[in-house]
Amino acid sequence: MNRRRFKTIKYVILIAGALVMIFPFFWSLMTSFKDLREILQNPFSLIPRQFTIKNYLSVFRKVPFARYLLNSAVVASVTTLLQLGTASLAAFAFARMRFKGRDLLFYTFLATMMVPQQVVMIPQYLVVMSLNLENSYTGLIIPHAATAISIFFLRQFFLTIPQDLEDAATIDGCGALRILMNVFLPLTRPAMATIAIFSFMWSWNNYFWPLLVISEPEMRTVQLGLAMFKSEGGIQWGEFMAATVVATLPIMIAYFIAQKQFVKGITLTGLKG
Repeated sequence: MNRRRFKTIKYVILIAGALVMIFPFFWSLMTSFKDLREILQNPFSLIPRQFTIKNYLSVFRKVPFARYLLNSAVVASVTTLLQLGTASLAAFAFARMRFKGRDLLFYTFLATMMVPQQVVMIPQYLVVMSLNLENSYTGLIIPHAATAISIFFLRQFFLTIPQDLEDAATIDGCGALRILMNVFLPLTRPAMATIAIFSFMWSWNNYFWPLLVISEPEMRTVQLGLAMFKSEGGIQWGEFMAATVVATLPIMIAYFIAQKQFVKGITLTGLKG
């Protein structure tokens, strides 16, 4: 009886927590289907009395929001692929290869996680400007092509793979790169999916870096595009909420596609030192 009661309480807490997290998106979704008068009316109503899609139509008519979505999709996708590539190579070297100063180099590299992004943003900006990479996909992507957290996460996963598999591949004549590609990567799909989701989500939601290096309207990302719905008269709430919903959908779709691998990657990644 106590076990059943505990299980009931646990599910009640989980459901309550889920509702708290879902409510902001649900409120944005409902607001995006209201006209401005209903949004500002008092008393407030959560569900629109009359649904309208004019806010969504205005999003793509007032600004080139489709172009902003494309820019963010290109930047987020390429950044994610580069992070997966750099993380795989570096994590394999730190986890399975033996060379002088490996641990010192790894912990030094890991220490960069303690440095706030705002500290390195100005040096990155100066480098991008000196290379004339402003207002380009390259300038948006390259500074974030490798991250310490991705390398650390994948290294911990590589450490859990039995040494016998690597030894067997070595006996068969496989080199380090072939062992990585044919043995390690197929076994680390959950970890790779987890890194991909976090990387894509961070790059998609990044606001400050594009704000620094982008000045041409056609190169704006979706986060910069959201600011276009502010005017001297205030925020156009209906259009802003519609744009927010559209900008959130790719992240939700990516998560639902890789949900099983994401959960598995979080639960199975070892913390072996």
